[in-house]
Amino acid sequence: MSSYLAEFTGTLILILLGDGAVATVLLKKSKGEGSGWIVITVGWGLAVAIAVYSVGRISGAHINPAVTIGLASIGAFPWSEVAGYVVAQVAGALTGAILVWLAYLPHWKETDGEAAKLSVFCTGPAIRNYPSNLITEIIGTAMLVFGVLAIAANAQELAKPGDLDLSAVFGTGLQPLLVGLLVVAIGISLGGPTGYAINPARDLGPRIAHALLPISGKGSSDWNYSWVPILGPILGGVGGAWLFVAIGL
Repeated sequence: MSSYLAEFTGTLILILLGDGAVATVLLKKSKGEGSGWIVITVGWGLAVAIAVYSVGRISGAHINPAVTIGLASIGAFPWSEVAGYVVAQVAGALTGAILVWLAYLPHWKETDGEAAKLSVFCTGPAIRNYPSNLITEIIGTAMLVFGVLAIAANAQELAKPGDLDLSAVFGTGLQPLLVGLLVVAIGISLGGPTGYAINPARDLGPRIAHALLPISGKGSSDWNYSWVPILGPILGGVGGAWLFVAIGL
């Protein structure tokens, strides 16, 4: 249960700080209004680093179903724990999104535009083209999982995937910060087309929050698009993990 609670807490921190960065840029009368994409990407990277530092020693800080499923697919994580991790991650993301809503409570009414309010919670494409959007999410998440495994492998001698122990690697040192920088790089380089969900829980939990919360003029939660940031990252996570095994182990 401690691992599941850690995944809940880590994903909550991720969304609180990550969606919080988006809110400060997009919501009217925020002191950070209009500060731009770089603030958002750096905010998400720091959110990942703090989340990993917070719970890495306990659960390995997957904080992302794509990471959990990708690791399980190569034998680096037990399938028996996948469902518990995923449920904890989605619940943590939902809770983190609610906290962002509370933190910016007066600003929702001041903000015009349904798209801006939805973007605080979840991702959406710059150009809606489902096959292309899916490919972007696959590529971005494959880079994420490949990079996480590379960072971990550099800190640990691995003979086979089953030797990987993220709780040992991400409990101390610079590795969590490196993962955060990896997320910044992905956001700057690959985030433009879809807003780089690269994490099904990061998108689904806050999208549920958007649907449930009483937000003035919020509009649709865009469920027609919601499958892309779920399926794309899962496929990319598995692909990135297997690519690392193919060339790195």
